[in-house]
Amino acid sequence: MKQPADSPQHVAIIMDGNGRWARSRGLPRPAGHRASLKVVRKVVEECARRNVEYLTLFAFSSENWRRPPDEVGMLMTLFLDALEREVADLHRNGVRLRFMGNRELLGASLAQRMADAESLTVGNKGLVLMVALAYGGRWDITQACRSIAVEVAAGTLAAGDIGEAHVAARLALAGMPEPDLLIRTGGERRISNFLLWNLAYTEMYFSDVLWPEFSTQHLDAAFDFFAQRERRFGKTSAQLAKADA
Repeated sequence: MKQPADSPQHVAIIMDGNGRWARSRGLPRPAGHRASLKVVRKVVEECARRNVEYLTLFAFSSENWRRPPDEVGMLMTLFLDALEREVADLHRNGVRLRFMGNRELLGASLAQRMADAESLTVGNKGLVLMVALAYGGRWDITQACRSIAVEVAAGTLAAGDIGEAHVAARLALAGMPEPDLLIRTGGERRISNFLLWNLAYTEMYFSDVLWPEFSTQHLDAAFDFFAQRERRFGKTSAQLAKADA
């Protein structure tokens, strides 16, 4: 009999479908992005209530810079406004806020607000909320490789000693467990350059629901899916059964 997995400790979400949600209602794309913030707030609250320890949200990818400049500018303004409105409430509720991505591509004002939010919440012991902004999985791995190359060139690390742990320790999620469950909304069945290294054994749940319509019931369905998964990490079912005996 399949052994149900524990509840996810780390949930990652690709929040897709904002633009299509707006278009289906005859609204401009920014309306979809604004509507998405209400869903983010609800999902953060629900994950905290369910004792999820880490929640990673894919907010803006490396490839999103290719979008029309006016949309990119609107998104940056939206992120700034959201930080101003939400950080104090997150702090009161014990959430630790962290960001990952190429901050050099962001405006100075947004980058400073991000750093301030991290400093304010650094001592909190509740849910760790990681927001991926100007992030790409290939960028993440490249940065890790560059860091290792610097150490090899300096003579502090031998090339022959480099292992997976050395790479993992230099990725954006270093110090955090790998995601147990990835949720992607919007109907697409791909990971879109998100956490390429870290999703090796993540259970993936794809929903056709557009992100602004994602509800507590949809989150329940994702968690129910996860609970039915047998997480073998390369082992066989027989090995898992013997270990649990």
